[in-house]
Amino acid sequence: MQDAHALLSSVFGFSAFRPGQGEIVEAVADGRNVLAIMPTGGGKSLCFQLPALMRDGVTVVISPLIALMRDQVRGLHEAGVVAGALTSGNTQEETDAVWAALEDGSLKLLYIAPERLAASGTERMLRRAGVSLIAVDEAHCVSQWGHDFRPDYLRIGELRRALDVPLAAFTATADAETREEIVTRLFDGAQPETFLRGFDRPNLALAFEVKQNPRGQILSFAAARKGQSGIVYCGTRAKTETLAAALAQAGHSACHYHGGMEAEDRRIVEGRFATEDGLIVVATIAFGMGVDKPDIRWVAHADLPKSI
Repeated sequence: MQDAHALLSSVFGFSAFRPGQGEIVEAVADGRNVLAIMPTGGGKSLCFQLPALMRDGVTVVISPLIALMRDQVRGLHEAGVVAGALTSGNTQEETDAVWAALEDGSLKLLYIAPERLAASGTERMLRRAGVSLIAVDEAHCVSQWGHDFRPDYLRIGELRRALDVPLAAFTATADAETREEIVTRLFDGAQPETFLRGFDRPNLALAFEVKQNPRGQILSFAAARKGQSGIVYCGTRAKTETLAAALAQAGHSACHYHGGMEAEDRRIVEGRFATEDGLIVVATIAFGMGVDKPDIRWVAHADLPKSI
């Protein structure tokens, strides 16, 4: 097995692990079942990407968001890692490249959405690919108590049993009740090695205002932060478009993003979001989750989410 610290430096460019990362990487690389609850920004993705390079075979990563998968695959490609995603947002060339890498045995990480587990042939494809580890990102989506519940996450435990491989589950959002449900549904109730990290984020501030003339409130909020990258979340697709137009008219660099857009238009916005300074993206609630963009300076909710 390759050395974790050597790969951390040569592939990812870090001289040392963040607090708590090293022991999680070791447990995952050793093939132990793992549940890791780590704060946003704590480096969860490295805790399955690095073990994937240390282990033989393919690591399949089950992730709920296309933008998140594309962002991680892009980062891995830049680091020289053979990784790919099979999503509805792929171009044909991207899909062909994934299948080719699976066939020649060079693929190390394969990202798929949980919905793909419902497709006939997925389990057979993963067997043929030589999957040796399952990593579950945003594992709280398995919980029926949460607002992010995704029914297809319930198929992951079945997949783990069928492939008979270790599973590592990661989330930043899990109270005791949710952790218990994750253990039941993903690990058949057998207690995985659990890592619980702190959540204190002293660099973050939260504020609430009574909703009065919400468009005017958002425009005023953005004006006070002119030139800073931000995200505005809206409750409807139509509102993302009208609010983005209003921000652009007010002199901001702004665009909208929602699930009703054509795949190519979504890719364009994702690309701008990843590379453009000072951009405001007005989006429906899930946009940007897990995407590695270090210069986001503010997030505003034009509409209150269903669950705080």
